[in-house]
Amino acid sequence: MKRSGRAPLAPVVFFFASVLCLSAGPLLSQETDFRGLVSGELAIPFESGRRVPLRVRYLPQFSLKTPVSASWNFDIEASVNASLTLDAASGWGSRKGDLALYRLWARLTTARFEARLGLQKIEFGSARLLRPLMWFDRLDPNDPLQLTDGVTGLLLKYTFQSNVSVWAWGLTGNNDRKGWESFPTRAGTIECGGRAQVPALGGELAVTFHRRSLDAFRGPLPLASDERSGVPESRLGLDGYWDLGPGLWFEAVFTKQDFQAFPFRHQKAVNLGVENTFGLGNGLTVLAEHLVFQSSPRFWERGTSRSLSALSLDYPLGLLDRLRVMVFRDWTGRDWYRLLTWQRTYDRLSLNVIVFWNPDSYGLYGDPAAVNLFGGRGVYLMVAWNH
Repeated sequence: MKRSGRAPLAPVVFFFASVLCLSAGPLLSQETDFRGLVSGELAIPFESGRRVPLRVRYLPQFSLKTPVSASWNFDIEASVNASLTLDAASGWGSRKGDLALYRLWARLTTARFEARLGLQKIEFGSARLLRPLMWFDRLDPNDPLQLTDGVTGLLLKYTFQSNVSVWAWGLTGNNDRKGWESFPTRAGTIECGGRAQVPALGGELAVTFHRRSLDAFRGPLPLASDERSGVPESRLGLDGYWDLGPGLWFEAVFTKQDFQAFPFRHQKAVNLGVENTFGLGNGLTVLAEHLVFQSSPRFWERGTSRSLSALSLDYPLGLLDRLRVMVFRDWTGRDWYRLLTWQRTYDRLSLNVIVFWNPDSYGLYGDPAAVNLFGGRGVYLMVAWNH
């Protein structure tokens, strides 16, 4: 079984936790919780000769929360992701196991401030399906469990009485590609950034910045031998959301990569989205987004581009059941992605059936080299139980 340690700050987290717990004195009001998620997934292709991926997963989670003073609280969370994947058509000999830390963080909070250190999920932005601000996660909206790897670092947040919020973060040890990244971060370097979100015109506007050094020779593109390995990269993100009856939003990201020899140094990604619920039956929610991505030698040049559109129709059949249709169009690659989902949810148990008709390589989100459960045409079955 493969074991993955993605938390170089783990000793710091536990030292931080120990000092605070000891300084808190008798923790009579301490709250602890242990829960877990057990799931099984099976993708059955309609074409003969294809793999039949079967995956069983267990994700246990432990958390502790205690007051440190009258206004400060301290909590920790630790969880692991244990999975076993095999090809049901080939049998037990094709099995592949994985055991990795999923979350491991410690946090100090007040009513307006939060400091969180460790392996965590950092997510922000207004878009729902095609997210230019998907910088630190790889959430697939078609995944019923909504699982994603985290990043290791320190996150600070403060919210003013005016509802203005500011974020700041520093990340280290995250050497795999994240979000839409083509190049991973160079090992041994620190990433840093921040975000400010303000009320504006009845909605919200935000600006986000991130700076890192990428590893030019671990990407998908062949580069000149005289290219430097550590290439500075700066990202600037803008996003906004307004509820005007229908919800309207946008996200835009501008990226500059200071290559020496590679000509495409500038990337631009812009998303526009709208969502509305219509009074048809139990209420039909329609969501649409369009994303344009462009890479060019100079900021104002057009260069190469990719455009994607997404449409989601979500309809509740009753208290327990929902139907959802998701259609994506890759206008550049001329590919269609189609998914029809039926979901039944109980207090602790959920059942999902997804009929999909996609390209053979499901590369719409994340890494197409990952376990390909939605590739080609077929049906996906998932059952999950929370304890």
